Amino acid sequence: MLYVDVILPLPLDGLFTYSVPTKLEGKVQPYVRVKVPFGITKTHTALVVRSHNNAPSGDITVKDIISVLDESPVLLPQQYKLWQWISDYYMAPQGDILTAALPHGMKKEGIYRPKTEVYVRLRDEYKNERSLQNAFNILHRSSKQTEVLNTYLQISGWGKEGTVKGVTREELMNASHCNSTVMKSLVDRGIMRLYDVEVGRLNTEGEPHPENIKPLSEAQQKAKDEICQPSDVNVTLLHGVTSSGKTEIYIHMIQEAIDRGEQVMYLLPEIALTIQIMQRLRNVFGNRLGIYHSKYSDAERVEIWQKQLSDKPYDIILGARSAVFLPYQRLGLVIIDEEHETSFKQQDPSPRYHARSVAMMMARWADAKVLLGTATPSAESYYNATQGKYRLVTLTQRYKNLRLPSIQVVNVKDLRHRKIMRGMLSPQLKTSLTEAIANGEQAIVFQNRRGFSPIIECHQCGWSPKCPNCDVSLTYHKTMSSLTCHYCGYSYHMPSVCPDCKNPDLRDRGAGTEKVEDIIKDELDRGDINSHGLLRIARMDLDTTRTRNAYERIINDFASGKTNLLIGTQMVTKGLDFDNVSVVGILSADTMLNQPDFRAYEHAFMMMTQVAGRAGRKGKQGKVILQTSRPALPVIRQIVDNDFQGFFRMLMEERRMFHYPPFTRLIDIYLKHKDDATVSSAATELGSRLRQSFANRVLGPDRPSVARIKTMHIRKIVLKLELTLSLAQTRQCIRYAIDMMMKDKRYKNLMISFDVDPL
Repeated sequence: MLYVDVILPLPLDGLFTYSVPTKLEGKVQPYVRVKVPFGITKTHTALVVRSHNNAPSGDITVKDIISVLDESPVLLPQQYKLWQWISDYYMAPQGDILTAALPHGMKKEGIYRPKTEVYVRLRDEYKNERSLQNAFNILHRSSKQTEVLNTYLQISGWGKEGTVKGVTREELMNASHCNSTVMKSLVDRGIMRLYDVEVGRLNTEGEPHPENIKPLSEAQQKAKDEICQPSDVNVTLLHGVTSSGKTEIYIHMIQEAIDRGEQVMYLLPEIALTIQIMQRLRNVFGNRLGIYHSKYSDAERVEIWQKQLSDKPYDIILGARSAVFLPYQRLGLVIIDEEHETSFKQQDPSPRYHARSVAMMMARWADAKVLLGTATPSAESYYNATQGKYRLVTLTQRYKNLRLPSIQVVNVKDLRHRKIMRGMLSPQLKTSLTEAIANGEQAIVFQNRRGFSPIIECHQCGWSPKCPNCDVSLTYHKTMSSLTCHYCGYSYHMPSVCPDCKNPDLRDRGAGTEKVEDIIKDELDRGDINSHGLLRIARMDLDTTRTRNAYERIINDFASGKTNLLIGTQMVTKGLDFDNVSVVGILSADTMLNQPDFRAYEHAFMMMTQVAGRAGRKGKQGKVILQTSRPALPVIRQIVDNDFQGFFRMLMEERRMFHYPPFTRLIDIYLKHKDDATVSSAATELGSRLRQSFANRVLGPDRPSVARIKTMHIRKIVLKLELTLSLAQTRQCIRYAIDMMMKDKRYKNLMISFDVDPL
């Protein structure tokens, strides 16, 4: 009898075996989807990994698959190999990989249906001139139907040399200004007929225009030549200052890869950045470019997946981290732009993979080149480059020798002490913003917190709203007049009085982007800018970019000058390119520097350097106002001087001294349970068992900074491991310790997850 081993879209380890009914044996093959029963009443869409004739051992009842959903495989063999690697390295069930990798439409029960559109044409008996005249005679009392028929003949090209053009029902109704009743009458009279045509949801317009590729400057050409030199090292780190022209180098390399018949994967950390780069790439590569990210509809992502499996796949895929899961038949070049960005790391849910690492593994197996581009390399990547594991290529000057922005550090502690500054905007920042707007220039203000205020507090009794499901305060969102948890989504209407003491004096503490917008409108209005209609503000954060086209609208409005002041979270730091930005304000450097994380300074240096780089990119030298209460910190001076080398040396000394990456490897283990005592007991026991294998490499268990999320109490154990330790043996020891602990029935509902190489 034939059996299949399948992956189920569930967070379960291992494969599941089903039998194949005789009538379906000819349809089953590796990497097709099958509908299978699971449990008593449920069914799932599973993926076949292999077929065989080996019946499972033991007294096990094997169920039949219900149906086969595909005529051909939906996965390439190298993709499943990658899934296995991700599952093994990141300690995630293969079911989680399937859930993350396949578009949702391919996980539904039933066969995915492509999009169709209704077309209209003459019935066969009216295809010559004599019979067509009969049709007009039939319609002589109906002027509207006659008009529709005439319109069809005109736009279809009927009677002219060549093939009659297909006409959609919608196109004909629009051109003839008729309604569906008129169309139905023509069909009922037997003059026209409707038929469905399968159409793609993907944009296929636009021929490639390689002539639009711009020539490289001398510095860019030198960097490209270094990247392309033959070498045993396939990974190159391109360290170029902001606005040095890295994207133009990418475009030249993409064209050369396409000329060699290779495919290119171009990864970006944010959808917002994808919008701008997409326009530049389409101008050159036209319909050879495919876009893949979470804002695309599920149906569109399914069609891209199917196209990549076809004999005419896209030559270039531009996308966010999920693009690593697409099929690539002839991958030759991988570009990871802004490689330092933490957005490449999937946080929740499992698998907690890093797209940079996954893409590099794909490239290794495909013998493809990898290009990592950034103005602020991650500590791990730059360390690998200094050790010879990656090739290092640098671009030290901006395109056309534009100067880097001047950075002015403002000591807000001193200004407040001297009562010169009371709100969030220093006099220096207000003056700079006012001058920029008055001169017809643009500005960006960076505040890495969304909402209006993170804390609401009763001035009389100290009441502050907390999430009932998570150990966090609720954030006030003024536009929605709501208090919202940014972890679980719990929300309720902002009260007008304190629920405890009924005092109406509720005050907000701290500020998010929404409040910053209000403050800027109020403060700059005093400078007589707003009253003249010069100030046009846009805000870019998670709250304003929830819809598919929101990113594009905000970015295009700012790029075209419809808005001239952009307030945003870290979204505005990620490589966006605007011609007319002369001023950038960083409101609170301290918020980033004060995080309880060994990577806090690294992330702060990257974000502030990146957002500073948005200023003065195409015109005069830009200005950055950096507000902090600790201007004497070495990292602040290194940001001002654009001293990455000095910052990196300082960082490596600290990391080496305290045994942190890149000198060690970290694995975070999270335990979750609805009962705090149970998870505490389990964490203590697991920590003890792990110490039997890893000794003092085990840190914790501890409560994380947010110790309850979605009603689940959390404990965290950290393993700090030498790079020389075998990962396979490490995983084996961890699994053994967990298996032994889970024999205790108290822990049957305990949830355990892993974060390998956490950020």
